Amino acid sequence: MQKNMGIIDRTIRVLLAIVVGILYMTDNLSGTAAIILGILAVVFILTSAIGFCPLYFPFKISTIGKK
Repeated sequence: MQKNMGIIDRTIRVLLAIVVGILYMTDNLSGTAAIILGILAVVFILTSAIGFCPLYFPFKISTIGKK
């Protein structure tokens, strides 16, 4: 599994996950939206941690800059 996420992409995903977490903890997010965004936040954290996005793979997208 080759990495296909650059540092900016990974950072944005982590920041979005943190925002979702903060919104949930401050009771600004609840119900179905909280569940869906919570799952998405977990996916963002996991994909950022490993540097691989499965949705990018079939389309051969990479946000890693040229070396």
